Amino acid sequence: MYANIVCGVDGSDLSNKALRHALALAAKTGGKVTAVTVTEPSIIVAPGAEIMMVDTSSIIEDLDKAKEETAQSILTDAEKIAGETGAHLAQMHVANSHAAEGILHAAKELSADLVVMGSHGRRGLGRLLLGSQASEVLAHADMPVLVVK
Repeated sequence: MYANIVCGVDGSDLSNKALRHALALAAKTGGKVTAVTVTEPSIIVAPGAEIMMVDTSSIIEDLDKAKEETAQSILTDAEKIAGETGAHLAQMHVANSHAAEGILHAAKELSADLVVMGSHGRRGLGRLLLGSQASEVLAHADMPVLVVK
């Protein structure tokens, strides 16, 4: 049923829990899982920039390098989790995108049958609401979405 599963990972405990669910589901269906991590675009806001010139190219390059290293670390950790189950895990880093947009882009590009991702754990009235990224993916996905809490 679910042959191609995309799982959004960000290194949090909840996204790791979602990854474990995706791997277990894939093991039962004979499917494959691709861990997708997304890094946001780098922006610099400088008040008063209209009266001064600053070359921000090296700053942006440094930010992008740091985000790439963080993404690779997250994907390495995801690979370790998959290794604990003996599963193979494909990996994808979507750079310069907002999380929900990047996950949806990856799901479409990979022709995913299912997207798995964590919600944000909340208590009280907040428990009625999903995390903003999970809500965004649910609202715009063309395929089923499994939200793990």
